Amino acid sequence: MIHNQKPLSLAEVSEYVKDDSIKGFIKGFTKMTPEKAKDLRKRIQDLEIIKINDKHISKIIDLLPQDKEELNKIVQEANLDENETNGILQAIKDTK
Repeated sequence: MIHNQKPLSLAEVSEYVKDDSIKGFIKGFTKMTPEKAKDLRKRIQDLEIIKINDKHISKIIDLLPQDKEELNKIVQEANLDENETNGILQAIKDTK
């Protein structure tokens, strides 16, 4: 039964999966723990950037962009300004 429909990163999904083989598969593609992913999600949400949504944040957590170019490829349609971009990149660095 679906309780809530919200985009999640792979790291966050692994918390809800019960099958160990699926968890192992997901772990091969994730770059951080579920706890760190939740922390990063909160940090990005706390920036209060109205141009990005939960889907963008999930992709940012999955891909962990290292520079402005990588980040802008993920959120192309958002057209982030310099301060917003730097805030997200700093949140990523602080969470690693």
